[in-house]
Amino acid sequence: MKKYLAELIGTFVLVLGGCGTAIFAGGSVGFLGVALAFGLTVVAMAYGIGGISGAHLNPAVSTGVFLAGKMNAKDFGGYVVSQIVGAVLAGALLAFIVAQFGGARDTFAANGYGADFFKGAPGYQNLSMIGAFVTELVLTFIFLIVILGSTSKGAPHGFAGLAIGLTLTLIHLISIPLTNTSVNPARSISQAIFSDNALALPQLWVFIVAPLIGAALAAVCWKAIKNE
Repeated sequence: MKKYLAELIGTFVLVLGGCGTAIFAGGSVGFLGVALAFGLTVVAMAYGIGGISGAHLNPAVSTGVFLAGKMNAKDFGGYVVSQIVGAVLAGALLAFIVAQFGGARDTFAANGYGADFFKGAPGYQNLSMIGAFVTELVLTFIFLIVILGSTSKGAPHGFAGLAIGLTLTLIHLISIPLTNTSVNPARSISQAIFSDNALALPQLWVFIVAPLIGAALAAVCWKAIKNE
């Protein structure tokens, strides 16, 4: 239960830090600032709770770790439930804060694609559903390869959290203008629930399915190339 609670807290902080920055300060810090917020939050949680749960903070990460043979089925289920609960609690808190100053929840840092989703917001691209799916799949694949590699026996000790956080920053720099960057089904679920964007829930499946497939492919690839 300590591991599950750590995952709940860590995912709560990830969504609060990353999505909170996008919602409250995105107009000031821009895409770079939001990317750094997600990356720095992962670094903080990696060193804060990594010794307890490994700081997955993401059902796709847990899927990749499980399929790579690094965790059992019981923990996998507990991790995923804890991550989703933590993310939804953070989404609820963000919605509560927005309500206190009479703000609108519009996109609310939810993930989506296409001109109809972003409604002409500056900097965003008119990406197709297939483009969004492939983007999320490939970037999650890259993310999991880094995670599995940086936490392997042959990796430099003590640097995994930094490598993972910087990789997540890079991923956000690539894909915020395309999909608002998911690579994390829990983060996507939490924001879609509270977003007032009519397309947030209908498009949510892309940001659940694509990251999970990307993570699974990364696990298969890692098992084929690892040197352990």
